[in-house]
Amino acid sequence: MPLKRIILELGTGNDLHGGDYTKAALRAVQDALHHSSLALVRSLDLDIKRMQVEVTIGVQEPQKVDAAAVKASLPYGEVAVKAVKGGLDLPAEGRHDLAVIASAAIAVRFDLP
Repeated sequence: MPLKRIILELGTGNDLHGGDYTKAALRAVQDALHHSSLALVRSLDLDIKRMQVEVTIGVQEPQKVDAAAVKASLPYGEVAVKAVKGGLDLPAEGRHDLAVIASAAIAVRFDLP
């Protein structure tokens, strides 16, 4: 059977001081997770370990996101992480650091009839 997306959650995160893309990405993922409930998964009695979780992170410098750290932050499922061009950088001004804003999209898929 083909995988079917049953959940899509979005989140944003930032690192206001230091320009850390991974920190912003992790905060975006946590924001998305805190907006979701897996009630549908439980209601259908699906095995949470079998869900396919696809995480897409949007930041201005995708190569600076530690995908393994993002993957490790997800509690369940078979997780795949990709970072793409997106988000927003706010340049340093005066003595302030670069501020990084990341977007996260988390899609959950199951093999359903």
